[in-house]
Amino acid sequence: MKTNVWKINPMRVDAHMDEINQAAYLLQQQEVVAFPTETVYGLGADATSEQAVHRIFEAKGRPSDNPLIVHVAESSQVENLVTDIPESAKKMMASFMPGPLTIVLESNGTCAKNVTAGLSTVAVRIPDHPVALALLKASEVPLAAPSANRSGRPSPTTADHVYQDLNGRIAGLIDGGPTGVGLESTVVDCTSDMPVILRPGGITRQQIEDAIGAVMVDPALASTEEKPKSPGMKYTHYAPEAPLWLVDGSDEFFIDQLRNLERDGKRIGIIASNELADQLPQRRVIACGSRNNLKEVAVHLYSALREFKKADVDIILGEAFSEEGYGEAIMNRLQKAAVKKLNQF
Repeated sequence: MKTNVWKINPMRVDAHMDEINQAAYLLQQQEVVAFPTETVYGLGADATSEQAVHRIFEAKGRPSDNPLIVHVAESSQVENLVTDIPESAKKMMASFMPGPLTIVLESNGTCAKNVTAGLSTVAVRIPDHPVALALLKASEVPLAAPSANRSGRPSPTTADHVYQDLNGRIAGLIDGGPTGVGLESTVVDCTSDMPVILRPGGITRQQIEDAIGAVMVDPALASTEEKPKSPGMKYTHYAPEAPLWLVDGSDEFFIDQLRNLERDGKRIGIIASNELADQLPQRRVIACGSRNNLKEVAVHLYSALREFKKADVDIILGEAFSEEGYGEAIMNRLQKAAVKKLNQF
């Protein structure tokens, strides 16, 4: 299969409507098209077509028992997919949509069964990206769109990442430049009296609680036993090519672990904060941002996980971050990506 690639300036979408319409036509023909959102690149297909959605799973090499997020262009379209929108969900929609928030509501059956993975619920969001919104409007269908990567790989934050994983496996790719948030949307289940965060992401728990009051965090986030209600809950995700070891402790502890591995002849790659990276000259280090700006770390995390290749390093040592604010989502992804954790305490 030939993968058509369109390069679109997100600041001048109106000048690229021919390309947008070409991509939208492919979606209307039940094909799969990757496109940028404010979080990561999504792999879109008509959410009402079981055949089209099946092509997402084929392209990703992913089992179809994990639900997908449905993207729409405006709030009124959410109503077309669900039986009811509780007051808590309405408040979150008003506060955070368009934006990196997904709400889980009771489905009215409009979406294909393989979108909801047989559940009675559907996960919906409105992306905050001009290219994504233009594509949704032009295609005139809700788009099921998980991250546009091969299953198990780190999520893509550039079109190059998508091309590396999916060239020849999908019909189209819209290159809208790098994404902004860098981590997937926060997923909140609104089907119970108390909203439950199923996946931390681009909207923090504190931001949600400021808008609607107390929420719960699903204790089963790391469980592989339950049927997942949210993407990112069941399988190992976000893994780089080389094994990732997560190091939780002081800078001195991190450096000690690094030196021990280097003495054993291991080739080490490092993903760290700017503060730790400054202490590690002449080593293979990717600095993701400051500990004092975890939003910046989130933006660069997936690119860092993709940077190190198995041929170049034996082990990647990753710095553990505070779980406050955006750190909750960062650590959720790092813990899922890691094969081992070294704890100082």
